[in-house]
Amino acid sequence: MQYVILVLVILALILLFSCICIVPQANAWVLEFLGQYKETWEAGLHLKIPFFYRVVKRVSLKEQVADFEPQPVITKDNVTMMVDSVVFFEVFDAKLFAYGVERPIAAIENLSATTLRNIIGSMTLDETLTSRDSINTQITTILDEATDKWGIKVNRVEVKNIQPPRSIQDAMEKQMRAEREKREAILTAEGKKQSAITLAEGEKEAAILRADAVKEQRIREAQGEAEALLAVQKARAEGIRYINEANPSAAYLTLKSYETAEKMADGQATKIVVPSEIANLAGTVSAVKEMISEK
Repeated sequence: MQYVILVLVILALILLFSCICIVPQANAWVLEFLGQYKETWEAGLHLKIPFFYRVVKRVSLKEQVADFEPQPVITKDNVTMMVDSVVFFEVFDAKLFAYGVERPIAAIENLSATTLRNIIGSMTLDETLTSRDSINTQITTILDEATDKWGIKVNRVEVKNIQPPRSIQDAMEKQMRAEREKREAILTAEGKKQSAITLAEGEKEAAILRADAVKEQRIREAQGEAEALLAVQKARAEGIRYINEANPSAAYLTLKSYETAEKMADGQATKIVVPSEIANLAGTVSAVKEMISEK
């Protein structure tokens, strides 16, 4: 009898502990009563009636990431390429998530694939490769509206990879190579042009500097000659002034004229015209010499 009581006590304790439910943070549990939805439990401690209440769905309220396999997509210009996407979503209503759709993740994947085909199907290959942000925005908007009735909030969708056919990739690589070679040729030509311009400007500046130097030299030489002439003229003027101040006699002036004539002859002239004053002076000098010899 004691063993029966002990077993009953143990069973009662087990039953009691099974009625205690603790919902973790960022989680929600969907509860049914006799097969019908009863309520949604948030994080915390809860009690349930055994055999009548049943937890049918444990839902995580954290943001989740769904990475889908690449999907074949045909562009507007009939290019088939593989595109894979990543969907970031979170559950905002555990009841709708539990009863809104069967296998919600698979539903999001299929909806994402069909939406991606519709969007890229209206674009050319070049537009697809250069409009990734626009594609992400459109897919996010469409998925978010479609998944509201499933209790899912789509935060963003990212197109992870766009892989064109190998032939298109080869053509794109050749085009990129040609563009790089074109830019290289342009840069080389620009470098040569800039070098030639710099060299010409340098030669021009050097020629200007040489011309300025020659000009400065000639100016200085002219200034030197002018100063020398001015000094000579000043000296002559001073000499004339001193002679005028000394009040020289006519005989002195005539003698100076004779000396000047002598310098003019200096063995270079073959004919000299002697002024009458100098001739008279010469006669006077010869008369003086005769008088001295007679004595």
